[in-house]
Amino acid sequence: MEKKEELKQTPHHLITFFLILTTLFLIRTCTDQVNSRSIGFSDFKKELGHGNIKTVTIMGEEIKGEFKTAVNGKQRFSTTIVVPEIATLLDQYKVPYESFGTPQSWLHIASFILPLLLFGVFWYSIIRRGMKNLSGSSGFMSIGKNKAKIYVETDTKLTFKDVAGADEALEELKEVIEFLKNAQKVKVLGGKMPKGVLLVGAPGTGKTLIAKAMAGEAGVPFFSTNGSEFVEMFVGVGAARVRDLFEQAKKSAPCIIFIDELDALGKTRQVSPMGGNDEKEQTLNQLLVEMDGFDTTGGIIILAATNRPELIDPALLRAGRFDRQVVIDRPDKKGREDILRIHVKNVKVETNLKLEEIASMTVGFSGADLANLVNEAALIATREQASLVKLVHFTLALERIVAGLEKKNRLLTAKEKKIVAFHEMGHAIVGRAYNTDEKIHKVSIIPHGMGSMGHTIQTPLEDHYIITKDEIKNKLIVLMAGRAAESLIFQHFSTGAADDLMKATHLARDMVTKYGMEQSLGHVTYDDRPSSFLGTSSHYHQYLYSNETAREIDEAIKNVIWHAYHEAFIYLKEHRLKLELASEELIEKETLSAEELDIIFNTIEIKEADSTGHTAEA
Repeated sequence: MEKKEELKQTPHHLITFFLILTTLFLIRTCTDQVNSRSIGFSDFKKELGHGNIKTVTIMGEEIKGEFKTAVNGKQRFSTTIVVPEIATLLDQYKVPYESFGTPQSWLHIASFILPLLLFGVFWYSIIRRGMKNLSGSSGFMSIGKNKAKIYVETDTKLTFKDVAGADEALEELKEVIEFLKNAQKVKVLGGKMPKGVLLVGAPGTGKTLIAKAMAGEAGVPFFSTNGSEFVEMFVGVGAARVRDLFEQAKKSAPCIIFIDELDALGKTRQVSPMGGNDEKEQTLNQLLVEMDGFDTTGGIIILAATNRPELIDPALLRAGRFDRQVVIDRPDKKGREDILRIHVKNVKVETNLKLEEIASMTVGFSGADLANLVNEAALIATREQASLVKLVHFTLALERIVAGLEKKNRLLTAKEKKIVAFHEMGHAIVGRAYNTDEKIHKVSIIPHGMGSMGHTIQTPLEDHYIITKDEIKNKLIVLMAGRAAESLIFQHFSTGAADDLMKATHLARDMVTKYGMEQSLGHVTYDDRPSSFLGTSSHYHQYLYSNETAREIDEAIKNVIWHAYHEAFIYLKEHRLKLELASEELIEKETLSAEELDIIFNTIEIKEADSTGHTAEA
């Protein structure tokens, strides 16, 4: 390997050497021209008569020499011989001279050709290197070669045992592996092996991991590439790479071709008056042709992954190309627990670590998020010089991921600290009463992240896939409880509720326009924007309802949020003693865990009961 690298570097060293020589040559030539002066032969004789000629060099009919004393600031001169008696004149005045005869023409030619040749070699090397980078291979002619990474059977080293939280998807993919292992088994009843399998899932759910596990499980070569690697600025390059990929796959069959981020390659073709991208369309057309052209009996499975299925061209998704579409969703509680169990294998954790509790705190986390959580917990434990990673480290890691990095240098004034404490405790008290299916995990008034002055972490007791109107209203009441607490105690509003208001507005708008939960507007959806798989939608949309309806929608959203705020205000007013005492504890300790909150709330509830009882007796 070292010899090959030396051979690759040798031409560059030679080019550098010749460039240095050429530069020195040009500098010498320019220096001579700057210091030299062309004079007539009569002036030469005149200076010769004055004894101002130091040395002379004769080259054919040209004379070059040096003055004893500079003339017009020039120390050197050149002239052309006119009379043949030059030697007699030089001898008469005792001036040394020498002659080289007729100059060789090849020297003049070389002085012009050599710099041009070297500069040509220099630019050729630059262009050649650029083509290497563009094509990802060894030369310009290989620009159409595919850039897929090829893994042999033993390279992936992953099986389905390394994948968790996607049991349904794995069950469906096991059948495809059986096709690869025993293609003849399918032919018994006349069935055909599917050509393509599309993995659809949010980022971080493990699509690429499952693809590699499939290759390791089946024990076949694995061609891994990305959709963007087929798209280049030159028309026809992407199509050539698609052809080359399938040609290599046919030679290695049975095998798996994995195309990650398929939406970069197979985006829906559109007719635009401004013109389209011919390169992308030709690449997509070539992929469609190749998927129609190869025979499934050869044992080639095309596996692709995307998190934007709504962008993919329908011709690519039809049966006969991608026959199966496997959705890999975010894991449920059991799936998260299984994923955590895999990731903590290489981490020194305490023996009685409750992975079930960590799984409960991480609702909505993907496999990549959970891997990051384990890593963050290990880093925090290392920073604290702990011998084992404990539950408290996972809690701190979760807080860092959700709320952001703790801002130790951001000091709040006493007034700001008090406002934030009452705000967060308002969320905690109302959340404890109205969100009974969620647990208040932690309340803190320590600044975190970008602009967050405090936070209240609530963790669901179980996963929910359907939410009712009452549950949405309860969520709105909890969101507005922070502002209600500020209004109750300080009789003013602050900017600390900005994030709460944004979340409440979005939730109320969905309740009114998307879910049809407002009686005055009927069981109608007014938001017909096609939402993407990732939950985002286009901001540019023409609403298909009248201005009067729009006004009713705005009023309905406003009323829903106002009623939530009013409900939270009334509840906190009835439990003002609890709000004040708990907020004082929060100001003193700055952070309260779930256990500390339970103790504080139980103690205060006993005091409230005693106070109410004494009042009744009186």
